[in-house]
Amino acid sequence: MQTLIPYIAVAFIYLTVAADFWRNVSVAEGKSAVDMLPQSKPNLTLHSMMIAFALALHGWLLFNNLFGSGFNLGLYHALSAIFWLTVLIYWISDLKHTLYSLQAFVLPPAAIFALLPAFTSQNHYLPVADASLFMLHIGIAILAYSLFTFAALHALLMSIAQRSLHNKSTFIKLPSFPPLMVMETLLFRIITLGFILLTVTLISGMLFSEQIFAQPIQFNHKTIFSIASWLIYAALLFGHYYYGWRGSKAIRWTLSGFVLLLLAYIGSKFVLEVLL
Repeated sequence: MQTLIPYIAVAFIYLTVAADFWRNVSVAEGKSAVDMLPQSKPNLTLHSMMIAFALALHGWLLFNNLFGSGFNLGLYHALSAIFWLTVLIYWISDLKHTLYSLQAFVLPPAAIFALLPAFTSQNHYLPVADASLFMLHIGIAILAYSLFTFAALHALLMSIAQRSLHNKSTFIKLPSFPPLMVMETLLFRIITLGFILLTVTLISGMLFSEQIFAQPIQFNHKTIFSIASWLIYAALLFGHYYYGWRGSKAIRWTLSGFVLLLLAYIGSKFVLEVLL
Protein backbone atom coordinates (compact mmCIF):
# COMPACT_ATOMS: atom_id res chain seq x y z
CA MET A 1 0.00 0.00 0.00
CA GLN A 2 2.93 2.35 0.68
CA THR A 3 3.91 2.34 -2.99
CA LEU A 4 0.44 3.62 -3.89
CA ILE A 5 0.64 6.62 -1.56
CA PRO A 6 2.66 8.98 -3.82
CA TYR A 7 0.50 8.14 -6.85
CA ILE A 8 -2.67 8.77 -4.86
CA ALA A 9 -1.15 12.01 -3.52
CA VAL A 10 -0.48 13.32 -7.04
CA ALA A 11 -3.97 12.41 -8.26
CA PHE A 12 -5.52 13.85 -5.10
CA ILE A 13 -3.74 17.20 -5.53
CA TYR A 14 -4.70 17.48 -9.19
CA LEU A 15 -8.34 16.63 -8.42
CA THR A 16 -8.45 18.90 -5.37
CA VAL A 17 -7.29 21.89 -7.41
CA ALA A 18 -9.80 21.05 -10.15
CA ALA A 19 -12.61 20.61 -7.61
CA ASP A 20 -11.81 23.92 -5.93
CA PHE A 21 -11.81 25.58 -9.34
CA TRP A 22 -15.30 24.19 -10.07
CA ARG A 23 -16.43 25.34 -6.62
CA ASN A 24 -15.34 28.85 -7.55
CA VAL A 25 -17.22 28.50 -10.82
CA SER A 26 -20.44 27.63 -8.98
CA VAL A 27 -19.95 30.56 -6.61
CA ALA A 28 -19.31 32.86 -9.57
CA GLU A 29 -22.56 31.99 -11.36
CA GLY A 30 -24.47 35.16 -11.82
CA LYS A 31 -21.38 37.32 -11.28
CA SER A 32 -19.36 39.01 -13.98
CA ALA A 33 -15.77 38.05 -14.71
CA VAL A 34 -14.68 41.45 -13.34
CA ASP A 35 -16.32 40.68 -10.00
CA MET A 36 -15.01 37.13 -9.93
CA LEU A 37 -11.32 37.60 -10.67
CA PRO A 38 -10.16 39.56 -7.58
CA GLN A 39 -11.92 37.10 -5.28
CA SER A 40 -10.15 34.21 -6.98
CA LYS A 41 -6.58 35.55 -6.86
CA PRO A 42 -5.63 34.03 -3.47
CA ASN A 43 -6.98 30.67 -4.61
CA LEU A 44 -5.08 30.92 -7.88
CA THR A 45 -1.80 31.45 -6.02
CA LEU A 46 -2.51 28.43 -3.84
CA HIS A 47 -3.54 26.41 -6.90
CA SER A 48 -0.27 27.25 -8.63
CA MET A 49 1.76 26.18 -5.58
CA MET A 50 -0.18 22.92 -5.24
CA ILE A 51 0.25 22.11 -8.93
CA ALA A 52 3.99 22.82 -8.67
CA PHE A 53 4.29 20.39 -5.76
CA ALA A 54 2.25 17.73 -7.61
CA LEU A 55 4.43 18.19 -10.70
CA ALA A 56 7.58 17.63 -8.65
CA LEU A 57 6.17 14.46 -7.07
CA HIS A 58 4.74 13.25 -10.39
CA GLY A 59 8.10 13.86 -12.07
CA TRP A 60 9.93 11.86 -9.41
CA LEU A 61 7.54 8.94 -9.89
CA LEU A 62 7.96 9.11 -13.65
CA PHE A 63 11.74 9.08 -13.42
CA ASN A 64 11.67 5.99 -11.21
CA ASN A 65 9.16 4.25 -13.48
CA LEU A 66 10.93 5.06 -16.73
CA PHE A 67 14.55 4.60 -15.68
CA GLY A 68 14.35 2.40 -12.58
CA SER A 69 15.71 -0.66 -14.40
CA GLY A 70 16.33 -0.11 -18.07
CA PHE A 71 14.00 2.11 -20.06
CA ASN A 72 10.37 1.17 -19.45
CA LEU A 73 8.05 2.96 -21.89
CA GLY A 74 4.80 1.06 -21.49
CA LEU A 75 1.50 2.62 -22.49
CA TYR A 76 0.54 3.89 -19.02
CA HIS A 77 4.01 5.29 -18.36
CA ALA A 78 3.97 7.06 -21.72
CA LEU A 79 0.53 8.55 -21.03
CA SER A 80 1.65 9.63 -17.57
CA ALA A 81 4.73 11.32 -19.08
CA ILE A 82 2.66 13.08 -21.75
CA PHE A 83 0.23 14.49 -19.19
CA TRP A 84 3.02 15.44 -16.79
CA LEU A 85 4.48 17.57 -19.58
CA THR A 86 1.03 18.85 -20.50
CA VAL A 87 0.42 20.05 -16.93
CA LEU A 88 3.91 21.56 -16.86
CA ILE A 89 3.21 23.45 -20.10
CA TYR A 90 -0.09 24.65 -18.65
CA TRP A 91 1.55 25.72 -15.37
CA ILE A 92 4.27 27.72 -17.16
CA SER A 93 1.78 29.27 -19.60
CA ASP A 94 -0.59 30.19 -16.77
CA LEU A 95 2.13 32.21 -15.03
CA LYS A 96 2.12 34.63 -17.97
CA HIS A 97 -1.27 34.33 -19.63
CA THR A 98 -3.65 33.59 -16.70
CA LEU A 99 -5.16 30.43 -18.20
CA TYR A 100 -6.59 29.07 -14.96
CA SER A 101 -9.85 28.12 -16.72
CA LEU A 102 -7.80 25.47 -18.54
CA GLN A 103 -7.59 23.59 -15.21
CA ALA A 104 -11.03 22.25 -16.04
CA PHE A 105 -9.56 20.34 -19.00
CA VAL A 106 -5.98 19.59 -17.97
CA LEU A 107 -6.06 18.40 -14.36
CA PRO A 108 -8.79 15.68 -14.30
CA PRO A 109 -7.23 13.52 -17.06
CA ALA A 110 -3.77 14.21 -15.62
CA ALA A 111 -4.96 12.79 -12.29
CA ILE A 112 -6.19 9.62 -13.99
CA PHE A 113 -3.07 9.02 -16.04
CA ALA A 114 -0.77 9.83 -13.12
CA LEU A 115 -2.51 7.10 -11.11
CA LEU A 116 -2.70 4.37 -13.77
CA PRO A 117 0.98 3.22 -13.58
CA ALA A 118 0.42 2.24 -9.94
CA PHE A 119 -2.12 -0.39 -10.98
CA THR A 120 -0.22 -2.10 -13.77
CA SER A 121 2.56 -4.65 -13.57
CA GLN A 122 3.01 -4.76 -17.33
CA ASN A 123 6.36 -3.44 -18.47
CA HIS A 124 7.65 -2.57 -21.91
CA TYR A 125 11.42 -2.36 -21.76
CA LEU A 126 13.11 -1.03 -24.87
CA PRO A 127 16.30 -2.93 -25.76
CA VAL A 128 18.19 0.00 -27.30
CA ALA A 129 17.69 2.43 -24.46
CA ASP A 130 21.44 3.04 -24.28
CA ALA A 131 21.43 4.63 -27.76
CA SER A 132 21.54 8.41 -27.41
CA LEU A 133 19.80 8.86 -30.77
CA PHE A 134 16.93 6.68 -29.64
CA MET A 135 16.54 8.53 -26.34
CA LEU A 136 16.58 11.89 -28.16
CA HIS A 137 13.96 10.63 -30.61
CA ILE A 138 11.64 9.42 -27.82
CA GLY A 139 12.11 12.59 -25.76
CA ILE A 140 11.30 14.89 -28.69
CA ALA A 141 8.29 12.74 -29.65
CA ILE A 142 6.80 12.82 -26.13
CA LEU A 143 7.33 16.57 -25.89
CA ALA A 144 5.62 17.05 -29.28
CA TYR A 145 2.64 14.93 -28.19
CA SER A 146 2.41 16.92 -24.96
CA LEU A 147 2.40 20.22 -26.81
CA PHE A 148 -0.37 19.03 -29.12
CA THR A 149 -2.33 17.69 -26.14
CA PHE A 150 -2.10 21.12 -24.54
CA ALA A 151 -3.06 22.73 -27.88
CA ALA A 152 -6.15 20.50 -28.19
CA LEU A 153 -7.29 21.29 -24.64
CA HIS A 154 -6.60 24.96 -25.23
CA ALA A 155 -8.66 24.80 -28.44
CA LEU A 156 -11.57 23.38 -26.44
CA LEU A 157 -11.26 26.29 -24.02
CA MET A 158 -11.26 28.71 -26.96
CA SER A 159 -14.41 27.07 -28.32
CA ILE A 160 -16.23 27.62 -25.01
CA ALA A 161 -14.91 31.19 -24.82
CA GLN A 162 -16.20 31.91 -28.32
CA ARG A 163 -19.66 30.57 -27.54
CA SER A 164 -19.77 32.55 -24.29
CA LEU A 165 -18.73 35.69 -26.13
CA HIS A 166 -21.66 35.25 -28.52
CA ASN A 167 -24.04 34.39 -25.64
CA LYS A 168 -24.53 30.83 -26.88
CA SER A 169 -25.32 28.02 -24.48
CA THR A 170 -22.45 25.75 -23.47
CA PHE A 171 -22.35 22.46 -21.61
CA ILE A 172 -19.44 23.73 -19.49
CA LYS A 173 -19.66 27.19 -17.92
CA LEU A 174 -16.37 28.81 -16.94
CA PRO A 175 -16.02 32.09 -15.04
CA SER A 176 -13.61 34.08 -17.22
CA PHE A 177 -11.12 33.84 -20.07
CA PRO A 178 -8.14 35.77 -21.34
CA PRO A 179 -8.85 37.85 -24.47
CA LEU A 180 -9.46 35.61 -27.49
CA MET A 181 -6.58 37.21 -29.39
CA VAL A 182 -4.21 36.30 -26.55
CA MET A 183 -5.54 32.74 -26.48
CA GLU A 184 -5.23 32.42 -30.25
CA THR A 185 -1.67 33.75 -30.26
CA LEU A 186 -0.68 31.23 -27.59
CA LEU A 187 -2.44 28.42 -29.50
CA PHE A 188 -0.44 29.02 -32.66
CA ARG A 189 2.82 29.41 -30.76
CA ILE A 190 2.24 26.02 -29.15
CA ILE A 191 1.22 24.42 -32.46
CA THR A 192 4.25 25.91 -34.25
CA LEU A 193 6.64 24.54 -31.64
CA GLY A 194 4.85 21.17 -31.60
CA PHE A 195 4.95 21.05 -35.41
CA ILE A 196 8.70 21.63 -35.43
CA LEU A 197 9.23 18.84 -32.88
CA LEU A 198 6.85 16.50 -34.74
CA THR A 199 8.79 17.18 -37.94
CA VAL A 200 12.05 16.32 -36.21
CA THR A 201 10.42 13.16 -34.80
CA LEU A 202 9.21 11.98 -38.21
CA ILE A 203 12.50 12.77 -39.95
CA SER A 204 14.60 11.06 -37.28
CA GLY A 205 12.29 8.06 -37.36
CA MET A 206 12.55 7.78 -41.14
CA LEU A 207 16.27 8.49 -41.54
CA PHE A 208 17.47 6.44 -38.60
CA SER A 209 14.80 3.77 -38.36
CA GLU A 210 17.25 0.95 -38.89
CA GLN A 211 19.65 2.23 -36.22
CA ILE A 212 16.86 3.11 -33.78
CA PHE A 213 14.42 0.25 -34.30
CA ALA A 214 16.67 -2.35 -35.99
CA GLN A 215 14.35 -2.39 -39.02
CA PRO A 216 13.75 -0.21 -42.07
CA ILE A 217 10.89 2.27 -42.12
CA GLN A 218 7.50 0.58 -42.38
CA PHE A 219 4.44 2.37 -43.71
CA ASN A 220 2.00 0.92 -41.21
CA HIS A 221 -1.05 2.67 -39.74
CA LYS A 222 1.12 4.45 -37.15
CA THR A 223 3.30 6.02 -39.83
CA ILE A 224 0.32 6.91 -42.04
CA PHE A 225 -1.64 8.56 -39.20
CA SER A 226 1.47 10.46 -38.06
CA ILE A 227 2.10 11.82 -41.55
CA ALA A 228 -1.60 12.69 -41.95
CA SER A 229 -1.49 14.59 -38.65
CA TRP A 230 1.67 16.41 -39.77
CA LEU A 231 -0.05 17.41 -43.03
CA ILE A 232 -3.07 18.78 -41.14
CA TYR A 233 -0.92 20.90 -38.84
CA ALA A 234 1.20 22.05 -41.80
CA ALA A 235 -1.96 23.12 -43.65
CA LEU A 236 -3.29 24.86 -40.52
CA LEU A 237 -0.09 26.86 -40.01
CA PHE A 238 0.10 27.74 -43.72
CA GLY A 239 -3.54 28.81 -43.73
CA HIS A 240 -3.09 30.87 -40.58
CA TYR A 241 0.04 32.75 -41.60
CA TYR A 242 -0.86 33.26 -45.28
CA TYR A 243 -4.67 33.40 -45.31
CA GLY A 244 -5.46 34.46 -41.76
CA TRP A 245 -7.26 31.28 -40.65
CA ARG A 246 -8.45 31.64 -37.09
CA GLY A 247 -11.42 31.09 -34.80
CA SER A 248 -13.60 28.04 -35.37
CA LYS A 249 -11.64 26.89 -38.41
CA ALA A 250 -8.39 26.85 -36.44
CA ILE A 251 -10.08 24.96 -33.59
CA ARG A 252 -11.47 22.29 -35.92
CA TRP A 253 -8.12 21.74 -37.65
CA THR A 254 -6.29 21.61 -34.33
CA LEU A 255 -8.62 18.95 -32.93
CA SER A 256 -8.57 16.94 -36.18
CA GLY A 257 -4.77 16.78 -36.18
CA PHE A 258 -4.77 15.76 -32.52
CA VAL A 259 -7.23 12.90 -33.11
CA LEU A 260 -4.99 11.51 -35.86
CA LEU A 261 -1.98 11.83 -33.58
CA LEU A 262 -3.85 9.90 -30.89
CA LEU A 263 -4.65 7.13 -33.38
CA ALA A 264 -1.02 7.05 -34.51
CA TYR A 265 0.67 6.64 -31.15
CA ILE A 266 -1.76 5.93 -28.34
CA GLY A 267 -4.02 3.79 -30.51
CA SER A 268 -1.20 1.54 -31.68
CA LYS A 269 0.28 1.12 -28.19
CA PHE A 270 -3.16 0.37 -26.74
CA VAL A 271 -3.79 -2.36 -29.30
CA LEU A 272 -0.33 -3.93 -28.88
CA GLU A 273 0.00 -3.71 -25.09
CA VAL A 274 -3.57 -3.93 -23.83
CA LEU A 275 -5.78 -5.68 -26.36
CA LEU A 276 -3.12 -8.08 -27.63
